[in-house]
Amino acid sequence: MDIQRTLLIAAIAVLSFMLVVEWAAFRQQEPAAISAQADSTQTPARAAAQSSGEDIPEVSSTATEQDAELISSHGSDTVSVSTDVLELTIDLSGGDIIYAALPKHHAEIDTPEQPFVILEQNRRREYIAQSGLIGKNGTDTRDGRPTFVTENASYQLSDGQDELTVTLAYGQSRDITIYKHYRFKRGSYLVEMDYEIDNRSDEQWQGVLFTQLKRDNSEDPATQDSGMMGMQPFLGVGYRTSEERFEKLAFDKMRDKPLKLEMQGGWIAMIQHYFLSAWVPPAEQQNFFSTSVTRSGDNIARYTSAPQVVEPKSTGHMTARLYIGPKDQYALQEISAGLELSVDYGWLWWIAQPLFWLLTQIHKLVGNWGLAIIGVTLLVKIVFFQLNATAFRSMANMRRVQPKLLEIRERHADDRQKQSQAMMELYKKEKINPLGGCLPILVQMPVFIALYWVLMESVELRHAPFFGWINDLSAMDPYFILPIIMGASMFVQQKLNPPPPDPMQAKVMQWLPVIFTFFFLFFPAGLVLYWVVNNLLSIAQQYIITRSIEKNAAKS
Repeated sequence: MDIQRTLLIAAIAVLSFMLVVEWAAFRQQEPAAISAQADSTQTPARAAAQSSGEDIPEVSSTATEQDAELISSHGSDTVSVSTDVLELTIDLSGGDIIYAALPKHHAEIDTPEQPFVILEQNRRREYIAQSGLIGKNGTDTRDGRPTFVTENASYQLSDGQDELTVTLAYGQSRDITIYKHYRFKRGSYLVEMDYEIDNRSDEQWQGVLFTQLKRDNSEDPATQDSGMMGMQPFLGVGYRTSEERFEKLAFDKMRDKPLKLEMQGGWIAMIQHYFLSAWVPPAEQQNFFSTSVTRSGDNIARYTSAPQVVEPKSTGHMTARLYIGPKDQYALQEISAGLELSVDYGWLWWIAQPLFWLLTQIHKLVGNWGLAIIGVTLLVKIVFFQLNATAFRSMANMRRVQPKLLEIRERHADDRQKQSQAMMELYKKEKINPLGGCLPILVQMPVFIALYWVLMESVELRHAPFFGWINDLSAMDPYFILPIIMGASMFVQQKLNPPPPDPMQAKVMQWLPVIFTFFFLFFPAGLVLYWVVNNLLSIAQQYIITRSIEKNAAKS
């Protein structure tokens, strides 16, 4: 009995600790080691990256007369772009995206008219997506960046229109024009960027494409007001290597252990809770990926291509794709292998992924994420029905022989060895396994932790309503009703279990519902809903089994 109770307390303590720790910080992996050969070999992509300097200059240059001849300028410093899922601002100095909002995702649930802002450049936060041309004939140099011109001050994807192209132009010389095309598709967070080099001169044009994400160390806006006692999910850089489909590097590790990686294809991203931005080069292209921290403390995640040549009297293209949006793993896996793993389910991903698939399939049927959570709980309970039944029978039998156990403890109060021997003889006589109630619970712990990850990381649950007062399953219950129900259900479960004979253990067990209730006051309502439903199902199953065993014992 002491062994069983001790293991149960240990299991609950470990579970509580894991819940808090897993939410406090996602597992932060170290950047993949680069082979000695890669470090020692000065490849074209690596050389181009090193020649680009620490950061991209932000000094605006003056537009040339040739620019005005190519495309009539609207006289503004920025261009606004609006699609059904993106609202962007493009800075004509460099053609960078300095603002990105997501109208399908609200900043706060109470202000649906205000979209969630992922990229911005202001006093509060700097987080932008930059790109340009460096190298022999590059337009982005230490002396400044190109100032593009375009036909309109704003562009909008109209009703019935599936695609939108925004073209910026820069006359590098009288015989060389650089076009920067941004292409958008309806319903897509993926932006296609295409540098078109129109070389009408008699000489080769050579340059290197760079793309980078630049972010300061400000907090993640998706979690600033989410409660959870100020704990924060992972915030940093994600990338792919030749060996691993997903690695990550926290901002606070970048200065000491910067990323230096060369590979074909790949991607590099900045990750925060629920959302990310990612540059994705062509899969067949050789690229050099790196991270750095500027003198001002900004974090840079970039890739550069190998030098590309545009022959005289010809046109060349240098392309990349930029994703700015939610961490929708099914959409991300279509963009590049491993990008979907930015939805970080931790080391139990092999359990979490099927659970998420199951959650989405049920949601397709019921149309409510809260009902989908209940459905997953029911199915998990069915899978572990026999295992739980074994545990509950063991607990019921322990409850049945509880008077005999107390009698043994009193009879051998001064001899622990005889006490343990007598208890083991009783277990053998009654055919009771003292560990039978613990092991099934321990086996189910990985499933619970995996489901915890799913409910924590899935953007689908952000601002997803249930019923009544629960209008956001990713936020804590505003009236603490679900946590109180959860605590009450834990108390009922305790009453169905045999009380521990040891007074100290009994006091610890009495306080567990109170402690868990306090923890769950700050947990997202979706996770508390799972626990409440699981407890209620367990109570029903345990009550039926306990009554059955007690009736059979009364007849015999």
